[in-house]
Amino acid sequence: MTGHRPPPGHGPVRAFVALGANLGDAAAALDSAFAALDVLPRTRLVARSSLYRTAPVGVTGHPDYLNAVAALDTTLPAPDLLELLLDLESSHGRLRETELAPRTLDLDLLLYGDATIALPGLDVPHPRMHLRAFVLVPLAEIAPDTDIPGRGRAADLLETVRDQRIERLA
Repeated sequence: MTGHRPPPGHGPVRAFVALGANLGDAAAALDSAFAALDVLPRTRLVARSSLYRTAPVGVTGHPDYLNAVAALDTTLPAPDLLELLLDLESSHGRLRETELAPRTLDLDLLLYGDATIALPGLDVPHPRMHLRAFVLVPLAEIAPDTDIPGRGRAADLLETVRDQRIERLA
């Protein structure tokens, strides 16, 4: 594990968070989540992607998702940021019944600076982010040169997910 705390006396760390929802008014949930991310303590929303409609991964018969990615500058340690993200999910009615269950709001900490973190419940970079169009496409929209440790630049990985259905919403 390296770099899960911002260096003392240094500026904020750039973190990326994936947002998704496929229950209720998903667009409203994502808008609300973006607003909430911008008022987290010691954190500032610096960029937000467009919304994208995507098919659920790994299940059939579930509603499509709306997905997006947020860029945050934060001085919170990664575990503290994750705890606030989980609280935000809960405040939006998220229940964790099964791993692939539909959800009112899903927030995943994708990247925390260039840190590699392996803690119970927290793996950064997110272990499957490089395999998911619903993460890579919105990430590449707002930060195409972002390096995913061990995988490469976000924009360079888009070719590997081009067979996954994703539609940018107006």
